[in-house]
Amino acid sequence: MANVISRIVLLLTGLLLMLPAQAQSVGIPALNVSGGAADGQSYSVTLEILALMTVLTLLPAILLMMTSFTRIIIVLAILRQALGTASTPSNQILLGLALFLSLFIMSPVLQQVNDKALQPYIQEQVSAFEALKIATVPFKTFMLAQTRETDIRMFADIAGIESIDSPESTPMRLLLPAFVTSELKTAFQIGFMVFIPFVIIDLVVASVLMSMGMMMLSPLIISLPFKLMLFVLVDGWSLIMGTLASSFLVNA
Repeated sequence: MANVISRIVLLLTGLLLMLPAQAQSVGIPALNVSGGAADGQSYSVTLEILALMTVLTLLPAILLMMTSFTRIIIVLAILRQALGTASTPSNQILLGLALFLSLFIMSPVLQQVNDKALQPYIQEQVSAFEALKIATVPFKTFMLAQTRETDIRMFADIAGIESIDSPESTPMRLLLPAFVTSELKTAFQIGFMVFIPFVIIDLVVASVLMSMGMMMLSPLIISLPFKLMLFVLVDGWSLIMGTLASSFLVNA
């Protein structure tokens, strides 16, 4: 048994010693930059794949910070809290609703990115960095339409930027936090309007129970069926989804 183990160790050692020589003979380009300042620079496929994998790790942040996802998921979470249904709908259902509604709202932006940036890059008409620069334009237009000027001015003052020539010239490092701040404010405004009818139902039920002397009975147990009935009768899901979608499409 010891002889067998020693032979396996020797074999693995020999294979490990052969790998550097084989890699050197094949010559895999880990980093290959060609061209000069006049002609531009071209990067090897290996480096482009590394950059693509890096961008993929940032997809969750891009989804949260540059699309309509933030406003939608906050409003849906406030709606669930107002209904008092605890974990119904579940977090997975709310995330799925927010994701697919975001895809519906962002479809014109994604179509522009596909037509102007992705397809030319696939056909090798533009470089990767040019395609990335072109792809940011539709997102920037979308975010500018949803961002308040006061929020942009606030972050510009913090960054020490005295003036911005035009909204289109707003740098992304200012636009991103301003967009998120505006989305949070708008989401809580919509959530407040959604919460009011259910608070009124809770107050009425609590007053009736107190007048009847049923202080030990939780008003939430009695008000929950009435809130669900009201939400179903007014076709609440259609109203919420339509309001969220139109709140983006009108400003776009």
